[in-house]
This record gives sequence, structure tokens and C-alpha cells, in this order.
Amino acid sequence: MFAKLFSSSTYGIQAYIVEVEIHCERKLPSVTIVGLPDSAIKESRERVTAAIINSGFEFPLRKITINLAPADIKKEGSAFDLPIAVGILAANGLVDISKLDNALLLGELSLDGSLRKVKGVLPIVFEAKKKGFTKIILPIESANEASLVDGMEILPFHSFKDLTSFLNGEETLPLDIPHPEEKETVLNNYAIDFSDVKGQENVKRALEIAAAGGHNIIMIGPPGSGKTMLAKRIPTILPPLTFIEAIETSIIHSVSGILSNDAPLVNQRPFRNPHHTVSDIALIGGGTVPKPGEVSYAHNGVLFLDELPEFKKNALEVLRQPIEDGTVTISRAKMTLKFPANFMLVAAMNPCPCGYFTDPNKECSCNTGQIQKYLSKISGPLLDRIDIHIEVPAVRFKELTSNAKTESSEVIRERVVSARKVQLERFKNTPGIFSNSDMGTKEVKKFCVLDNSSLELLKMAMTKFSLSARAFDRILKLSRTIADLDNEDNIKIQHISEAIQYRSLDREYWGK
Repeated sequence: MFAKLFSSSTYGIQAYIVEVEIHCERKLPSVTIVGLPDSAIKESRERVTAAIINSGFEFPLRKITINLAPADIKKEGSAFDLPIAVGILAANGLVDISKLDNALLLGELSLDGSLRKVKGVLPIVFEAKKKGFTKIILPIESANEASLVDGMEILPFHSFKDLTSFLNGEETLPLDIPHPEEKETVLNNYAIDFSDVKGQENVKRALEIAAAGGHNIIMIGPPGSGKTMLAKRIPTILPPLTFIEAIETSIIHSVSGILSNDAPLVNQRPFRNPHHTVSDIALIGGGTVPKPGEVSYAHNGVLFLDELPEFKKNALEVLRQPIEDGTVTISRAKMTLKFPANFMLVAAMNPCPCGYFTDPNKECSCNTGQIQKYLSKISGPLLDRIDIHIEVPAVRFKELTSNAKTESSEVIRERVVSARKVQLERFKNTPGIFSNSDMGTKEVKKFCVLDNSSLELLKMAMTKFSLSARAFDRILKLSRTIADLDNEDNIKIQHISEAIQYRSLDREYWGK
């Protein structure tokens, strides 16, 4: 007695189809699962047995062999519970699987037979459609996520008993077929706004420039100056999330199981804020079975690293590749995986160990050596990839109590979008470059031409503040973005002057 059904699993963020084969024979009762199953799949024997019995069936007392093909790929997760249970009953003639032609089954079983949500539904449904499947049978909690893919028949069920009743003709239709709203209408809704921030106009200006040119930024200021509050509002001024970007981001979150049942589509640019104790694997991704890390969760959004010098050195150093390439490469013996990680890096730190070096109201207890040692925790190669350094002063009482209206995120975003359109037009014939921050040496020379007065000012700044050579290109890129915000074709002296202010950590001694 034999039955074959189809299911799926993920490796990295890519889904692949798995054939679930069940063979039953009249021998000493046992259940064996082969095909490189992980612990969760091996334990499915107990879940499946209890679910079948509690759904009103007798569990077949036979030797049952379950094969998950292809057998040379490590399988993980609990999504195979449902096809295994249906296959066992089908192999013993207890359910009719004629309705499962071109169908793919996913679902974790509870001991009472109810179905639980599984991870990775979105990439699995995309892969199923690509391979010619037309139906997906899955738990009701995963139905909204699956319905994001057009052209697939979604058949959700509350329990294993409901599914077997449907297969045997006792139920004419599956229960609670979802009818999701138009996906595009739910994008880019934010509960926070830049108008909530009192004061800090210079910092807001720097964040606008960063958003307009795709520049990474670091904020330096005493505790309580509003660094985190400002960082959380950066996604609200970035260009609106497109539906394609939302799907890309949702796939990553789906594989990791962090999508909400009520919001299966990521509807705003991600903002990830890992704690400074995060490991390098949790930050960058990896593991025995590779999974995305925080940099991939922040794809198409913002990665915020608060208290930057407190992060482990190894964790910070692994950021260099995704910042540079927009992807993370995880190499294993059998294959190499790539996770998307195109994010805007926003970092924050205190100016010194005690935090009050630049605070006019509190005295700093640190000496020069302690400050330099603290700042040296940030490596040169990482700092080299951060274009803007901005000081965030403590907010004055007058600003906190002011009723003056400040610009909303929508107003700022309009200027950012306008500047991004200019850059897209500029780089339309340059593959791989979409914003000013992506420019290489060749593009900087071509698009960042300075007049004599601007060159003289830049020369004076390099000499007076002992700016490093790496700051030169950064200043030119920033000045190009500032000119784009001013709708100027040529970089002018005021643009260079403003860009120079955003390189404070490149000075010989910070605070000079």
C-alpha cells in the first residue's frame, strides 16, 4: 500500500518541492521517517499518531515508512505533519486523495488534530505556482499569507478532521476561504511622524540628506537627546515602499516566522533595532541550516545600531560585506546561499564613555585617553562606509515646551522622492547604481565636478581639520545629494560647506 503527496520546505529563503512518500506493509508496527529529517520532523510521529486518533480514525498497526524526497537535502520544520497524516490514511484506504491532484499540503498538527501556522508560506506558494501546482492546502492561520500570490486556489482548514471530511465528500467546500483586501492600499501607513520631534532641526536636515542619497549615518550625542526617537522616524521619510519591495521583504520575514497573521504583507519599510549583545550570526545570518539575520530583516528599510561602540567587534566587522554589496553570502559545503540585505545603516553613540562630553549642562568625567579609546572601538573600515556624522545636542527646555509646528514626514518625504528621481535619471545608464551613495570613484569624478572656489574651501577643510583621505569622496557624494535637494545641476560652494560639517569623526581628535 502506497501513497504520494507533495509538500515543500525552505533552504535559506528559497523554497523547494518535497515529495512525501508513504509505504505501509503488514509487519511489526513501526513508523520510520527517512530523507534527512530534523528533530521536529522526527517528532512528527507522535503528533501525527495522536492527531489521527483524536480525529476519529484508528491508527494503522503496520510498518510505515515515510520518505521525504529529494533525500540528500536536510529537511526541517513541522510543515510535513499534514501531508504525512493524510498519506498514512490514504495508503490504508481511509481517505480519498483524488481531490489532491496538483495540490501541495502544509501544516503542523496539534495532538487534538487542529492545524497550526507554519513558516515560509509565501516563498513556498510562489515556488508551487512556478512548478505548476494550482492548489494549496494549509492551516487557516496561514491563509492570508498564501493569498498574496495570485492564481492559486487557497484551501484553508481549522483541523485535520475538517480536511479528511472534505476529501471524503462530507464537506463540499473548505471553511473560511480568505478574501484579502487590495494589497497596494495598505502600504506605507506609519503611526509616527517627524512632526513629533521637538527641536533638532540640524539633525533632521542631516537625516533628510541621508534619506535622499541613500547615505549611512551615525548620530553622536548625550543620553536623552533623541537619537533613538529620530532614528525610528527615518522610514517615514524614505521613498514609499513599492508592492514588489513589500513582497521581497515579506518573503524574508515569512521564512523566519515573524509575519503577523493579521498583516501577512510587510506594509512599511522595516526598522530593525538589535541589542548590542547580538551575535554575529544573529546579525548577519547563518547557522547549521542557514537563516536570515537582522541585516536581511532590514532589507528595503533601516538597520539601527544603538550604542555602536558596545557591539562586539566581530559583529560589527561582518557588516562590511552587506553594506558594500547589499547582499549576504553564506557558504556551506553543498551550496552557497545569498540573502538580500539592502538597507540604510543608522548608528547612534555617546560622545564618550560617560556620555556627557558635549552636554553643556553636565560635566564629563572622561579624560582624553578614555574618549579616544572609546571612539577607537569603531573600526576604520566600518567608519569608512558611513557617510554622515552628525552631533545631536541635548534638547533645550524652550524647544521641548514650544508649540511651534514642525515639518511632517510627508513634506520631507516629498523632497526626498524628488531628489531620488533626479538620481535615478542620472544613473539610468549605470548598472548597479541607484543613488549617490552607490557611486564609485569613476562616477564621483564625472558627476561631482567642483568650481575653483569650492575646491579651495575643501582644501582648507582637509588641512584645518586633518580630515582623512577617505573623507574626500564622502564629502563630494554628500554635496551632490545636497545639490539634488536644492534642484541644482552643479555643486556649489554652499553645498560643499554643508557637507564638510558632516564628517566630524574623521577629524584628528573628535570635538576639535
